[in-house]
Amino acid sequence: MPHSVSPGSSPPAAAEDTTMSEAPPQSTDATSRPSQSEATKLEDIFSDDVSDDEFSSSAPKPSSQPTSSLPTTTIRASDPDTLLTFYQRLFPFRPLFLWLNASPTPQPQFMNREFAFVLPNDAYIRYQSFPTSDALRKQCLQMTPVRFEIGPEYTLNPRDRKSVRKQGAFRPVTKELVFDIDLTDYDDVRTCCQKAKICPKCWVFATLAIKVIDKALREDFGFRHLLWVYSGRRGVHCWVSDRRARGMEDATRKSVAGYLEVLRGGGQGKSKVSARRPLHPHVERSLKMLDRDFERCILEGQDPFREEEGEKKLLGLIPDLQLREALGKKWDSSPDRSSKQKWADIDALAAQGNLTISTSQLRDAKQDIRLEYTYPRLDAEVSKKLNHLLKSPFVIHPGTGRVCVPIDVSRVDEFDPFAVPTVQELLGEIDAWRGEEGEKVQDWQKTSLKPYVDYFKKFVDGLVKEESGDKKRIREEEGDGMDF
Repeated sequence: MPHSVSPGSSPPAAAEDTTMSEAPPQSTDATSRPSQSEATKLEDIFSDDVSDDEFSSSAPKPSSQPTSSLPTTTIRASDPDTLLTFYQRLFPFRPLFLWLNASPTPQPQFMNREFAFVLPNDAYIRYQSFPTSDALRKQCLQMTPVRFEIGPEYTLNPRDRKSVRKQGAFRPVTKELVFDIDLTDYDDVRTCCQKAKICPKCWVFATLAIKVIDKALREDFGFRHLLWVYSGRRGVHCWVSDRRARGMEDATRKSVAGYLEVLRGGGQGKSKVSARRPLHPHVERSLKMLDRDFERCILEGQDPFREEEGEKKLLGLIPDLQLREALGKKWDSSPDRSSKQKWADIDALAAQGNLTISTSQLRDAKQDIRLEYTYPRLDAEVSKKLNHLLKSPFVIHPGTGRVCVPIDVSRVDEFDPFAVPTVQELLGEIDAWRGEEGEKVQDWQKTSLKPYVDYFKKFVDGLVKEESGDKKRIREEEGDGMDF
C-alpha cells in the first residue's frame, strides 16, 4: 500500500495494558519489549544518525514513489499502518527531543521524563522514558500510539520507580508550565456551535485567549519561550518552556494560574467575573485588548442577546432593577432587535433616567459583561500540577485526523484550524511529490507540514541557544570563583 513501511503487518501490542476511562488514568504502566525477530525488523528501518536529517533513511527517492491504489481520503487517521507511516516519515522527533532536552546532548530533563502512550486499542501506557530521540522514535514505530503525552522530569528514571523503596525519592522536579483552552468551556456564550463542534465564528474565542494569555505571560512574568499548539479539534495548549517556568513548584504554578483566572463559577444568571475595582493592571490591559473585538466578534459574530435566553442572561448581569425593567419592556415591544442594538439600548435608557445606581457602577457592570463574553476560559487544574501530562505537539487528533501543529503567535489572527493538514492529506502529498533525481528532500518538506515544522525548529533553536548561553555563563562564574 502507498506510504506504508510494512504492508499487511500491524505493530505488536503492549505486553500489559489498561483500558482508559473517563477519569484521568491512574499510575498504570507497561514496558513493552519486542521479541528478537521484531526488534531486528525495527532496527532495519532506523538510521543511527541523530542529525536533523532524521527521516532520510525512510524516504524513497522521487523516482521510486509508488502510485496510490486507494484515495488517501479513505484512510483512517487511527489506522495502525497510517500511524506507523506518520511516525516514520513525518513526525519531527529530533526537534521534539531538542525542545524537551534544551540541549543537543541528552540530559536528565529528557532521559528522566515521563511519556505516556494511548494505543489504538485504548490502552494507556504510563511511565515510559527514553535516553534519546531515536529510542522514542523506535517505541512509537513499535506501538503506533494514537497519541502520546508528555509529563515531567522525575528525580529518577520513571522505568525504575518500582525499585525505589524510600518514600518521596521518586518525585517530579521539572516540567513546562502549561495552559489549556477548550472551546467547550465557551458553550454558554457561543451561539454558533456546541460541544466538540467549532466554526470560524467561535474560533475567535481561542484567538482572543491566545493574545491575552501570551501578553500576560511575556509582560507580567517575563517569559520568552511560549509554544502555542493547536489541539487538533477545538482547543489550544501553551507550553511555557523557559528554565524558570520549568522549575516552578506546584504552589507557584497555582499562583500563576490564579493570576490569569478572572472567570470563576457563575451559572444560574450570575456573573463568572471575579474582578475587583479598581481593576488589576492585567485585567485592565486585557479588557482594552478585548474591547477592540467585542462588537465585531461578539455582538455581530455571535449575536448572543438576540434570542430570549441570551436576552435574559444579559438582563441578569445588569445590577439595576429599574434599568432591567425598562430594557425588558423595550425588547418585548421590539423582539427583532439585534445584540448590537440591545447593547446600545443599555446606555440610551440609562441616559433617559432609568437608572438607580451610579454611572460608574453601570460602567463596571458593562465591563464585567464584556469580560464574561471574551476573557480566556482556562482549565486551571491543568496548569497547577507539576505531574500533569499533556498531549505532545505534532501528534494526530484521531477524530479529525489533523496534526497538532504549533501556532505562530505573531500571526495568530491568520491561523485557520480548518486549514491545518490532516494525516490523509499529508500522505497524499508525499505520494504526489515529484522532485529532481538525486535531490535530497525529507518527507515533511514535501508536504504542507513544512511551515509548521520550520516554525517549531526556529522556536527550539532559540530555546537551546539561550540555555547553552546560560550554562556557559554558569561555568565561567564557577571558574572565576576558584581563582585565588
